[in-house]
Amino acid sequence: MARCGSLLAVAAALLVATAAAVPPTCERIECPAYEVVDSANGFEIRRYTDAMWITTAPIDDISFVAATRIGFLQAKTRTTRTIEMTAPVLTRVSPSDGPFCASSFAISFYVPAKNQADPPPAEGLRVERWAGARYAAVRRFGGFVADADVGEQAARLDASLQGTRWAAAVNDARRADPASPYTVAQYNSPFEFSGRVNEIWMLFDDAAAAATSM
Repeated sequence: MARCGSLLAVAAALLVATAAAVPPTCERIECPAYEVVDSANGFEIRRYTDAMWITTAPIDDISFVAATRIGFLQAKTRTTRTIEMTAPVLTRVSPSDGPFCASSFAISFYVPAKNQADPPPAEGLRVERWAGARYAAVRRFGGFVADADVGEQAARLDASLQGTRWAAAVNDARRADPASPYTVAQYNSPFEFSGRVNEIWMLFDDAAAAATSM
């Protein structure tokens, strides 16, 4: 029985280590730095600081996949200066009211640290800076992201947060910005067919995070 208990403890430790691991893509290209402040079965809480992004105008489409492709092409063709590839590509989702209505998607690309003092100008794109701390509740999943995956993975993340000290902070952020309840993060090139890493993020600010520790 003791052996069984020790094996379960090792398995639990491995699950926590896996949840906290940096996405493999970030070992070879630049990603925004973050600190893992909590992790549990089904989610991870991260603290990001001072990240900068180039973001498209909202793209209306019935397809997450199609909208993300359009946003990627916009960034590629409208940026006047070449910058190094980074990860992840973020797609902020504003879901439609029905299955046959267009949702709204804003696609963001992380600006490398060396370019943040002078970000490349791009027609129709805007620069966003996360000044101070931003927190993200994160759920990771693999494969190519299909349209059907997005809502399902967001629902799973939401369910895993319920009953935890982070649920109120995430719910408050959702009420403050009901048009952007979640974000999809993709770390791989479309030409990478194995080892793909994707995440659902639910963002909240440092004030809400501080309230969870009171």
